Amino acid sequence: MRIILNLIWLVLSGFWLAIGYVLTGIICCILIITIPWGLAAFRIANYALWPFGRTVVDNPEAGAPSLIGNVIWIVVAGFWLAIGHLVSGVLLCITIIGIPLGVANFKMIPVSLMPLGKAIVPAP
Repeated sequence: MRIILNLIWLVLSGFWLAIGYVLTGIICCILIITIPWGLAAFRIANYALWPFGRTVVDNPEAGAPSLIGNVIWIVVAGFWLAIGHLVSGVLLCITIIGIPLGVANFKMIPVSLMPLGKAIVPAP
């Protein structure tokens, strides 16, 4: 079932959302000082391509620098990426078959707002 959901996800929204994260990651890596945000954006882009079967957990070693970095991320890019997930989720929830995909979009909003201090792991 995960494979089918991931394939439908990839076609309907995953590819476009991943492109947004990759573009954000490239811009962050070009600006050198924002490389940690760029790496986080690339990690989330991979997650945005295949979200079913994986989950996001808090990294217990993350501290205050991650919190400060997340605040900066929200202002610079996180807000816009979260809006992309929100719009995509609402549009997917219009159809019955798209409801699980829309819910997956809504679950990705917190990590799109605060990517630092998170880890993406296989779902149990």
